[in-house]
Amino acid sequence: MQFSKIIGQQTIKNKLIQTDKDNRISHAQLFLGPEGCGKLGLAIAYAQFINCTGRNSESDDSCGVCASCRKYQILAHPDLHFIYPTSTTKEVPEKPSSKDFIGKWRSLLLDNEGAYIKLIQWYNTIGIENKQGIINVNDCTDIIKTLSYKSYESKYKVVIIWMVEKLFHSAAPKILKILEEPPDNTLFLLVAEESGQIISTILSRTQLVKIKPLSNNDISIALINNYGIEPSRANLAARNARGNFIDALEYVNSEGNDNYFEHFIVWMRLCFNINIENISAWIGEITKIGREKLKIFLSTAVDILRETMIIKIHGDKFLNYEGDERKFILNFSNTISEEFISEISRELSRASMHIERNANVSILFMDLSLKINKMLKSRARSISKGR
Repeated sequence: MQFSKIIGQQTIKNKLIQTDKDNRISHAQLFLGPEGCGKLGLAIAYAQFINCTGRNSESDDSCGVCASCRKYQILAHPDLHFIYPTSTTKEVPEKPSSKDFIGKWRSLLLDNEGAYIKLIQWYNTIGIENKQGIINVNDCTDIIKTLSYKSYESKYKVVIIWMVEKLFHSAAPKILKILEEPPDNTLFLLVAEESGQIISTILSRTQLVKIKPLSNNDISIALINNYGIEPSRANLAARNARGNFIDALEYVNSEGNDNYFEHFIVWMRLCFNINIENISAWIGEITKIGREKLKIFLSTAVDILRETMIIKIHGDKFLNYEGDERKFILNFSNTISEEFISEISRELSRASMHIERNANVSILFMDLSLKINKMLKSRARSISKGR
């Protein structure tokens, strides 16, 4: 994987390239950033770059054609090793480790250019949707054994540990010493989303590479140039994604079949004049679209509320919607308060998190609907009293 396949993040790319030019490659680095920012792809591209034999000292990317690069491109280089969360499955009923799933891991990454994947995608791929994956003692034992051998053909042996926050506490001691004092020319690239969930002794032994969410512009350009998405749809997807390219892709891939904005309009009207039978029927329909699309729907709802807040502060000159959608937002902004927007946006974001954690979506949406109804009615009473 080359740096050119990773969207945006040019500042980080430049810093990584410079570490090689300065011969100052830290043996243990933590690529920390939110979901969909490209951190896993950056780690792989960095490993390919430093082991590339076909580039010169001034190159700003791996050559992509030398023997090392060709093996890296298919994630099958003998000196490239991956560790990631696993659990028992029908195929691996006991003592699972990353090596048991390497074929599925390679396929998932190669099917998603730039290695933009979610943890839940990986769990679905190996069939552990209802379990919590961990990086276990078996993985740590495998790392130690692997690094006891000399590299096959590259300058660096590279170990990429994806979602290192899933490292099981009892497994950590096995890896701490080798992480602190690895064999010569060994590079650990740890990839994570939540620093607060990483074992502190692991965190203290790594050099931080902090990666920010993608800009809306970078996401839009990638959708237009790489996926042929029409500019207005690409821009809307980028705004909804909030720096997460995976969410942007999910949005454009599902938008044609699911009119999230229309769903939102219907929902708000049902919440204002709430009738349990009607709202239950609506919930029954909306939840049929599945958990991932429900999260996109909630993300769209938050974006609509954000646009409404902008109107209340700056007027409609910055409004990004057109036609009936624009008309609805303008009217909606007159019926809700800034306090309502802030509070319900937080509720919607929390709901998305609960969906990720397998909450009962019917109960979740009923609870949300009742909360929204209460806030809308409170606002209506305030307006009627002239406040």
